[in-house]
Amino acid sequence: MKEISQLIEPRRVHRSVYTDPEIFQKEMERVFRDNWVFLLHESQIPKKDDYKLIRIGGRPLIVIRKGEESFQVLLNRCPHRGAKVCRNDSGNSKTFTCPYHGWKFKNNGKAFVIPGSNAYGGQFEKESFSMTTLSKVESYRGFVFGTSNETAIPLDQYLGHARKYLDEWLDQGGSIRVSKSAQRYEIACNWKLVFDNAGDGYHVPFSHQSLIQMTNLRHGGGDMQYFGNADETGMKIYSLGNGHSVIDQRPEMYKESAWDQQRPQPGREAFEHNVRKFKRDPKDYLDMAVGAGMNLNIFPNLLLIGNQIQVIDPISVNKTVLHWYATLLDHEDDELNAVRMRTQEDFPIMGEVDDAANFESCQEGLETIPEIEWVDISRHMSSIEDKGYTDIIDDKPTSEIHSRSYFQIWKELMTKETDFK
Repeated sequence: MKEISQLIEPRRVHRSVYTDPEIFQKEMERVFRDNWVFLLHESQIPKKDDYKLIRIGGRPLIVIRKGEESFQVLLNRCPHRGAKVCRNDSGNSKTFTCPYHGWKFKNNGKAFVIPGSNAYGGQFEKESFSMTTLSKVESYRGFVFGTSNETAIPLDQYLGHARKYLDEWLDQGGSIRVSKSAQRYEIACNWKLVFDNAGDGYHVPFSHQSLIQMTNLRHGGGDMQYFGNADETGMKIYSLGNGHSVIDQRPEMYKESAWDQQRPQPGREAFEHNVRKFKRDPKDYLDMAVGAGMNLNIFPNLLLIGNQIQVIDPISVNKTVLHWYATLLDHEDDELNAVRMRTQEDFPIMGEVDDAANFESCQEGLETIPEIEWVDISRHMSSIEDKGYTDIIDDKPTSEIHSRSYFQIWKELMTKETDFK
């Protein structure tokens, strides 16, 4: 295997970054443990002592709400024999009990009951058998992130230029809450193929041709039609530093009416009638029911697409689970949120299957044809990128700057000297 530093070049990356199990295991340590990763939205655990089980970077975690804006994360492993301590997906509890031998822990991880502890001898101290916590957990406007790296930069600094677009994404409709259920896709591909695609404006008119043609034939045009000649539109992709990026569709999506571009959904006509009759600003209110017009990508595992939250969960070098969470507006009526939900059902059902098929096809090609070593990511590359990707760089929406920029951060994380264990 080539040295990792040799696998990333300015215009291409080596196939092994998608196929090598050793590289994958190192990613779980350097990218998903030693780096900020998205955990959940705080509305998923709204009350004190609420908890939710998640899996990030191959590790089962328990995220617990400790206060208004305070969260703690426990590694879901008993310090005794390694069993998962908590096995309910979510709930509310001040304590956790390991089902194997009955060891009990407070929800801050401290051991407080060990049955038959006198059998361990006089040197035994139950406090030394507490559950392990993540070193840092921070929240930005409801989005909770964590890292095991005590020396990690503050979350605000890590998000950097992406905060502007995250603010705009949130401000499009007001405070949100995340739906309790999720659409779950298990895909036979490396997690980076999913992240690559999240900032890819080039594939839309080809991969999603059937969806776009159906929209055009049945309804005379609508959402995503403007990707047919994306580089001639007002849309842009922005590299935001730290591996983050955004495709901003709003110049086209909101050029006239984002609402009018949506495909039909149940309840649409009645909702529109009531809004136009009773609301002071019907256009703005109708647009709250549609997507935010951004594909915002927070490296390495958070994707905001329309009004939905996507979370990438790497399972193995060639297996990834992708969770789609719908969002609701916290202080709006049920009718608006119902239409918003119908809008959010649209693309994951009719479009994500196209992407998943491509991801699996790419993985097969990368794994089985070693004669072609490199993957090209040079589309619309320019000399301005020679200075790096620290500052905001804008480009045409079909540019592959998203992949070029995040792979530089990936390379830094994977090759840097560290004492972190």
